[in-house]
Amino acid sequence: MRNVSFTINISLNGYCDHTLGEPSEELMEYFTELMDDVDLLFYGRIMYQLMFPYWADVARDRSGSAAEISFADRLVSTNKVVVSRTLEKVDDNTTIIRSEPATELRKLKQQPGKTISMDTVSMLPQLMAAGLIDEFHIIVHPVIAGSGRHLLNDGSLQEHFKLDLVGTRTFKNGCVAHHYRKKA
Repeated sequence: MRNVSFTINISLNGYCDHTLGEPSEELMEYFTELMDDVDLLFYGRIMYQLMFPYWADVARDRSGSAAEISFADRLVSTNKVVVSRTLEKVDDNTTIIRSEPATELRKLKQQPGKTISMDTVSMLPQLMAAGLIDEFHIIVHPVIAGSGRHLLNDGSLQEHFKLDLVGTRTFKNGCVAHHYRKKA
């Protein structure tokens, strides 16, 4: 069975926002390394529209640093599933599903393949409750945010999820990546 990996950037006080931190070559290389074992991206509409067309433009125009272009190439070439009731147009290697993300992700996990990367905060509680998230890559940025979306809202989980720390990595820009796996 395939693994599902959840990756997110957060502030020290738990806010999720891609604009929080200072991107660096080292951090972009880390994100590209995470993609080495990924062959499917599972997004909600907002995350999909946040990531594309931005990274598709970087890949096409070769704009950005070498690390950004490498990440963009990997991201754009990877197959994607986007969960949306309203989205009408997507990239060629993207499939839209209209409902029941947990059911669809469970089916995808049972197919042969590599890791499925899921980066959508809005679906996280539902997919965790369904037992579908196997590992977490949480990159903490050295910033305290004044507002934004929390990783998890109070009461969004009905139980505790115990995790094993697999490793940490500290970056020169002050970010710390934490890698956890779900306890067996």
